[in-house]
Amino acid sequence: MATWDDVGRIASVLPDTEERRPREWSVHGRNFAWERPLRRRDLDELGAAAPDSAPLGLYVADEGEKLALVGDEPGTFFTTAHFAGYPIVLARLDRVAVPELEELLEDAWLARAPQRLAKEFLDATE
Repeated sequence: MATWDDVGRIASVLPDTEERRPREWSVHGRNFAWERPLRRRDLDELGAAAPDSAPLGLYVADEGEKLALVGDEPGTFFTTAHFAGYPIVLARLDRVAVPELEELLEDAWLARAPQRLAKEFLDATE
């Protein structure tokens, strides 16, 4: 299963990515992945389903993708009322396989990167 070291290693090779703070990655000043400690309100909302450690926050393409991830793998992906209406999903990193993490981070990066940069990246990886 994936670790924070895996997140950093994978995110750091995406073009123009910067680790602005420990465990917070951005492209052109826009966060796409970060450690998201749960707040008291989140813990109250999640109850027994709350993970023991801080999850990974990730941007996704849209609300539909977020709902699909949460619906398909509720033991791995979840959300809270705080993120209602935002294309952001939370992931229990210890339940994500490294190949899946690579895809998630690339998708999060694409969701936040400037269009020109995203197009150049996609053209180079085809």
